[in-house]
Amino acid sequence: MSRRIKTVAILVIATTALAGTVWYTRWRDPVPAGAPNRPTGGKGGWPGAGAKGGGMPVPVRTAIAQEGSIDVTLDVLGSVTARTSVIVRARVDGLLEHIRFKEGAEVHEHDVLADIDARPYQAALKQTEGQLARDEALLESAKVDLERYRMLLTQDSIAKQQVDDQTALVHQYEGVVLSDRGTVEAARLNLGWTHISAPISGRVGLRQVDVGNMVHAADAAGIVVLTQTQPINVTFAVPAEKASALVNHLHRGESVAVDALDRDGKTLLARGHVESADNVVDPATSTVKLKSLYDNRDGALLPNQFVNARVTLQRLDHQVLIPATAVQHGTPGAYVYLVGPDHTVSVRVIIPGPQSADRVAIAQGLAVGDEVVIDGTDKLHAGSKIMSAHDAPAAAADPAYGHHGKRGGHAPPLGEPRAGTDSSVRSTMPQAPPDAESTRSSGWAMHPGGPPDEAARAAWRRRREAERSQPPAQP
Repeated sequence: MSRRIKTVAILVIATTALAGTVWYTRWRDPVPAGAPNRPTGGKGGWPGAGAKGGGMPVPVRTAIAQEGSIDVTLDVLGSVTARTSVIVRARVDGLLEHIRFKEGAEVHEHDVLADIDARPYQAALKQTEGQLARDEALLESAKVDLERYRMLLTQDSIAKQQVDDQTALVHQYEGVVLSDRGTVEAARLNLGWTHISAPISGRVGLRQVDVGNMVHAADAAGIVVLTQTQPINVTFAVPAEKASALVNHLHRGESVAVDALDRDGKTLLARGHVESADNVVDPATSTVKLKSLYDNRDGALLPNQFVNARVTLQRLDHQVLIPATAVQHGTPGAYVYLVGPDHTVSVRVIIPGPQSADRVAIAQGLAVGDEVVIDGTDKLHAGSKIMSAHDAPAAAADPAYGHHGKRGGHAPPLGEPRAGTDSSVRSTMPQAPPDAESTRSSGWAMHPGGPPDEAARAAWRRRREAERSQPPAQP
């Protein structure tokens, strides 16, 4: 029993020693020789970062709350539908001789798309025209005989019954000629249908049959599908409780904007407006279908494409707007880090309002002109000091930069807006974090806690261990 207890004790001691060694070598932040002890309460390896009431300031980016307008939008999934879609079919049967369109090209109404062998229909037209000519000659002969019989009747040379029979014969021939003329028109129409033309203007798809095949009027696939894509529609469904407001806008003749975005909701494809709404509510989903219209002159929308439809329900004016990245969520709910005059931050609980892609309206908690933190909030809490532009430490990571962190000595001061950036967002981040080689010249090695960057701190540890392992120099 005593041996077993000794074995367990030895294992416990060995495990404890190993854990202590690992902690000492990997997780302990070394302090340079001669440097004062680092203040506690900071986060990570940054000395005093986020420490309440003291320590180094935390580098952050801030923005000023502004007054502006924001749209109340609703994002729904929509499907692109062609304005008009036609399956181009042959009207007569025959051999397909020519394809006159390029797949995927835009065509205009009445453009010839394909040709069918027309020789059988040309022969049929000549046959009907010959029959018409024969019957017209018989009609003329009957009319001449009728006039002659009428003259003889006045002279009482023939019976009246003979005149009546000739009159009926003339009417009979007139009917035959009228029928022949209709047959000729039908034959001429069939001949014209051997040239298949576009019924509408639009874009043709891939052909469904090749040259040399027999085509029939009863073919389901047809020759090609023609779709009108300029303009084009997007069909989407909105909840029934929100559809009533949109329908009321349409009845008043007001335009309701709808933006078509890609599946990720980041790229704008087209801008349009609501054109029409369905007159029933889908009982399965409790939604109402609406249709929006787009010019689509650049061809960004294609039929059967899925898009995100962003419907603008209303526009709110005179709102307090801040970047969406400034809003944090935690135990108190939604809050922001408000920057005070002394460059310290405080937690301000807010009530967010509508949000757009990158901005959010604040219904309660902020006023126009308030400064909030939009980047670097993971190292902050109430009372933390932030690093302003003139408090930023010098950076010398890039040899092209001067000793004050300015390329060629002419870079703009830290924190001032650069050309092409929003002046409402003020950056207080250092331009370049110091590396292991620049810690000596920039003074980071002399500061409690070593370099501020984890990679630089590891390089600093390796350099310190290498210096300790070298034998002392001989006097």
